[in-house]
Amino acid sequence: MTLWFVFAVMTAAAIFAVLLPLGLGARNGSDGREVVVYKDQLAEIERDVETGLIGKVEAEAARVEIGRRLLAAADQEGEVAAKPSLGLRRVAAVLALIGVPLVALAVYLPLGSPQLPDFPLTARAKPADGSQPLENLVSQVEQHLQKNPTDGRGWTVLAPVLARLGRTEDAIRAYRNMITYAGDGAAKRADLGEMIATAAGGVVTAEAKAEFERGHALDAEEPKSNYYLGLAAEQDGRKDDAANIWRGMLSKGSPDAPWRPLVSAALARVGGGEAPALPSEAMAAAKDMSSGDRDAMIRGMVDRLATRLKQNGDDAEGWLRLVRAYVVMGDLDKAKSALSDARQAVKDAEQLRQLNEAVKTFGLDG
Repeated sequence: MTLWFVFAVMTAAAIFAVLLPLGLGARNGSDGREVVVYKDQLAEIERDVETGLIGKVEAEAARVEIGRRLLAAADQEGEVAAKPSLGLRRVAAVLALIGVPLVALAVYLPLGSPQLPDFPLTARAKPADGSQPLENLVSQVEQHLQKNPTDGRGWTVLAPVLARLGRTEDAIRAYRNMITYAGDGAAKRADLGEMIATAAGGVVTAEAKAEFERGHALDAEEPKSNYYLGLAAEQDGRKDDAANIWRGMLSKGSPDAPWRPLVSAALARVGGGEAPALPSEAMAAAKDMSSGDRDAMIRGMVDRLATRLKQNGDDAEGWLRLVRAYVVMGDLDKAKSALSDARQAVKDAEQLRQLNEAVKTFGLDG
């Protein structure tokens, strides 16, 4: 409201500054007195001639000059008389003072946005934040890349986001451009191969396999390439080759590697079952055991873990180890039952989300 009042005062001041002269009467500097003076001067010249004070030639020159001034004064009085009256000028000023704001409002109200809240420059200058929809951010990056197609950093940012959004074909193109403009790499080749396999419904096609082989050539320990090479062997019916690839990954990989559950489940699927990881002291004790005794010890550890979780179930990591152990041992019914118990026992929403993400690779919800 204060802003509107300020605008109104400023508008009124501007109109008054322009129209004030119209409200003032026109100045008549002579008011007819100049004509009377010039006539008196002509009469005085005639008297001077009669008395002999000036000659006829000087008198004639003076008459001509005074006559010229007399005509000019008469013309000026005519112009002043022809000007509009003071009343009409004041009416015009009032109409302009009222009419201009009314016309401005009549134009602004239907076309403007009088109810729009303030949007300060500082707010307009702020960069996009996390509350902006992901699709809008992706669109902005894509527009940037249309103008700058060789921006490798832009393709590096865009490719995994497109993959997460399910835009598989666009992700494949983005990964190819990322490799072209940002440099090659084992992980990049693995990501590209994964997208090609995803586009084929999970089948490791020849094109996808070629990318995984390139990734393996760049880094023989690249886990994603190795996993999919094992999957390609499984899909070709070479289960022993697949088992050897995955078993090698598990033997060389870190115990807490995030891909271990996926590889363990895949190894169990082809019949190469990996025993659940044992604590270091148990590993030492199991070295001299027979295969049957070792399996019995492992099952005893799993049973004790299950018992502990039933007593104190708010342990998402413990539930994940238990479900993984049942999957590796091939006991999928117990794995499903343990997963169901875990979802009821784990109270922390974030831990439950992580648990659900981790067990997706086991195929227990299908």
